[in-house]
Amino acid sequence: MDADHTLAPFPPGFLIGASTAAHQIEGGNVNSTWWGFEHAEGSPVAEPSGDAADSYHRWRDDIDVLAAVGLGAYRFSVEWARVEPEPGLVSRAALAHYRRIVDGLLERGIEPVVTLHHFTEPRWFGRAGGWADADGAVDRFVAYVEALRPVLEGVRWVVTINEPNMVAIMAAVVRGVAGKDVATDDLGPLPLPDAATQRVLVEAHQRLESSGGVLRLVDASPAVRRLLQISGIDGYLRVD
Repeated sequence: MDADHTLAPFPPGFLIGASTAAHQIEGGNVNSTWWGFEHAEGSPVAEPSGDAADSYHRWRDDIDVLAAVGLGAYRFSVEWARVEPEPGLVSRAALAHYRRIVDGLLERGIEPVVTLHHFTEPRWFGRAGGWADADGAVDRFVAYVEALRPVLEGVRWVVTINEPNMVAIMAAVVRGVAGKDVATDDLGPLPLPDAATQRVLVEAHQRLESSGGVLRLVDASPAVRRLLQISGIDGYLRVD
């Protein structure tokens, strides 16, 4: 390489890894809103998730691949619909499953980066109004994250809500195609994000990262979590 174009080294602590979303890779996520949307009559989704890559059962193989290629971090999401399939009913089996993934990553020297929400929610959350229910959505989300404390113990990086801008856009899309026979390729230009959904998502993030919030309580140490990034992409929290 030309000396004038030599790349500067990555700063200390820079993470290079892989990222996935539970609904897209786990398979069989039957209790989620997106599974319902995919299989609803007249759904515009041409290829429902189905068994996906069966990562719910093959996660060990997946992270072995990460270790083999030398990646130092893995960002994966916890599927809310598995953890809380009905309101207030927390699955200990699901919590244990995601905790095993965290432990498996740590054993392999891979930094776990846990996403709390990656586009999907439980069907009961959708029936209750989803993110459009400004009075209840934030409380429901915070209660779900409270239940994740055993999973997050020792995790240094947490993503609260993946691409909240897209969550708000998809709220507008779903509302626009409801009851219509529209193919995915015929949706046209994406609408503007739903303003009400945007406000609720911001409040959910702020409730989790505020002083004394749920994520602060996950760690037994007295250190406060710093908000490192809030953008149109993701909100990241770190434990020091």
